[in-house]
Amino acid sequence: MEKPAYNYEIVRHFVHWSILWGLVTVLVGVLISFQLVMPQLNFGEYLSYGRLRPIHTNAGIFGFAIGGFFALFYYMVQRLCRVPLWSNGLARFQLWLFNIVIVLSAVTLLLGFSQSKEYHEMEWPIDLLIVVLWVAFTINILMTIFKRKEEQMYISLWFMMGALIGVAVLFVVNSAAVPVSLFKSYSAFAGTNDANVQWWYGHNAVAMVLTLPPLAVFYYFLPKSTGVPIFSHRLGMIAFWSLVFMYLWTGAHHLLWTPIPDWIQTLAMAFSIMLIAPSWGSVINGYLSMNGQWHQMRENYLVKFFILAITFYGLQTLQGPLQAVRTFSGFIHYTEWVPGHVHMGTMGWISLVLFGAFYYLAPRLYGRELYSVGLANLHFWLVLVGQLIYSASLWIAGVVQGSMWHSLNDDGSLTYTFMESVLAMYPYWWVRGLGGVVYLLGVGIFVYNIAMTARGAQTPPAAARA
Repeated sequence: MEKPAYNYEIVRHFVHWSILWGLVTVLVGVLISFQLVMPQLNFGEYLSYGRLRPIHTNAGIFGFAIGGFFALFYYMVQRLCRVPLWSNGLARFQLWLFNIVIVLSAVTLLLGFSQSKEYHEMEWPIDLLIVVLWVAFTINILMTIFKRKEEQMYISLWFMMGALIGVAVLFVVNSAAVPVSLFKSYSAFAGTNDANVQWWYGHNAVAMVLTLPPLAVFYYFLPKSTGVPIFSHRLGMIAFWSLVFMYLWTGAHHLLWTPIPDWIQTLAMAFSIMLIAPSWGSVINGYLSMNGQWHQMRENYLVKFFILAITFYGLQTLQGPLQAVRTFSGFIHYTEWVPGHVHMGTMGWISLVLFGAFYYLAPRLYGRELYSVGLANLHFWLVLVGQLIYSASLWIAGVVQGSMWHSLNDDGSLTYTFMESVLAMYPYWWVRGLGGVVYLLGVGIFVYNIAMTARGAQTPPAAARA
């Protein structure tokens, strides 16, 4: 049988750019974390916290995460369908446009051009480029699937297709705007409708960008890394369809205690609680796949990344629905608890699954063994510890902050001023910054390990024994 000529070159390019934007994400994240406690680090208007914060989030979600998923989708779709990419030219066009969009987004955000919508700050001309980029990607993946030689469609392909269609619908609807100049537009929606559409988009961007794609990666690379099949393909399919249906109704849990109708808030709460079941369907599927294989957590450095990733996904999908309950939300909303929750997902779930997949790909993309397994293990422990320091410090800070905001004197007046609650956050912000530095060290080791593998360097004897 003739072996298909898979295109690994485009995979390699997307991996490189994803890692670069990931490094930028963490560097900017560490800087803005310290800007809160050291105002002198706000270097003028263009490098202030307000300008850098959206660059941090967009570089992380759209540069590192989506760039990584571009690479991994192109790798998985060829292997699972047993055919080359439908169009190598379209993939190269997408690579160039992807980086042009990232650079244009960074420049315009630094200059202060923003729609002021969470995860959708870029103005309308960049939105149009993003639509072209996503259409090119979707066509290439779907056409490759349509011409597949493998009849069975493995679960990862379903998660991939769900992400492609879901992102397209969400982005186009939330992008609806009336341009008034080259870099200024107004939303086509108004008032509470605008808020509701924004968080329908915002939370489902978490679903379609930061849940379905990493699950597609997890379902593919865990079996590949362990050498044993996934426990239940059927359970994976049930989890997929349940997630797609339930997620679409949950966005309004970001708007509890706001002027949107109570029935919309209640509907969002109910579906958020129900999301625990399909989310944990994949967690349980991953754990049961390890029956008789738990020794690989010690022996196989790749497995640690995937199992800890799915563990943080499980914790995230318990914490999130609990936060969607009105009483809990009333206490922790707008506090430091929320970024602690978000970063357990980004630094724990998404990043670990991407790190593990990139390590798996490295020998296959560069034709040589990984430079140092010892450094990969060190990277794992640094990012794990850094993420736990970061998240735990902000969870504690959120409880302290919420308690101070809700504390009342006997006469009904506030016990603490808002400024006192801000000053109380300083120790936790310092600890959060320390956690970010530890995480950054781990990412630096990861970049070095991949770069040395790409160069074809030989592992030093001491590292080889690690």
